[in-house]
Amino acid sequence: MKVILKQDVVNLGKRGELKDVAPGYARNHLLPRGFAVEATAQRLKEWQQQKAKLEAENREQEEVARQHADQLARQKLIFTMPAGEGGRLFGSVTPGDIAGKLKENGFEIEKKRVELEEPIKLVGSFKAYVRLYPGIRAELNILVEKEA
Repeated sequence: MKVILKQDVVNLGKRGELKDVAPGYARNHLLPRGFAVEATAQRLKEWQQQKAKLEAENREQEEVARQHADQLARQKLIFTMPAGEGGRLFGSVTPGDIAGKLKENGFEIEKKRVELEEPIKLVGSFKAYVRLYPGIRAELNILVEKEA
């Protein structure tokens, strides 16, 4: 029996997918709980239209993410922090600090999207990455200077 999933179902599929399942599984589990609807001719037609619309939206979001990645790659974030001997910072530069600095520069980025290769605990130049869209990451240049 063919069904269209209305929400993610563990070990079966994601929302919006068309699946072929056993009739008993559909009648006794998926349909009564509202996890899926039977794939009738009318619903299949609507599903195809929604799928095309969703793909267009995804392409548009991906293009916007690529543009943001280009803009972010041109940013150079400078942090001035207190440091001890040998350029060792009292504390560190965190993803939250980076997200805050980006917000000052006009970019709304959540701190959980900022990735660091290693914690920034020294004065110097570093790289950080921002996940914008699946498969699209922007590289940031970070410069940490010693506070005078």
